[in-house]
Amino acid sequence: MKKYLFFSIVLLLLVGISGCSEEKTEHKLPEMIDVVLTITPDSGQVNEPVIFEAKVTQGDENVEDAKEVKFEIWRAHDENHEKVEIEHAENGIYRLERTFEQEGTYYIISHVTARDMHNMPKKEFVIGTPSEPEEPKDSEDSMEHMEMEE
Repeated sequence: MKKYLFFSIVLLLLVGISGCSEEKTEHKLPEMIDVVLTITPDSGQVNEPVIFEAKVTQGDENVEDAKEVKFEIWRAHDENHEKVEIEHAENGIYRLERTFEQEGTYYIISHVTARDMHNMPKKEFVIGTPSEPEEPKDSEDSMEHMEMEE
């Protein structure tokens, strides 16, 4: 009988200790990554450098450890899309400098994968004289969205 009483007390103590040690933890979803894509200058000239920057942040923090950053660039109505992998430059900025040999309307999408999320803003830009765009200009940033990776 003493054995059963002893084991019952020990069992109650273990259950009580484990119940007390459980802290209430809130499982908050992480903030989404934000990608601000900039082009300098907005309208470039043939054979003059254009600078593309993707500023990646999560909340107030610069994201300097993105798993992958690629810039996809193409001239309007061209099936050939160039994809360039970009390395971190500084302070959450991923940068590419490029010159273009042909005038026209161009597009860039920055494909950013960081912290199990994906964000891909799109911008339109012009080199020299614009060509026929692929879509209305007012939907320029309509490709911007974020996805959670599995």
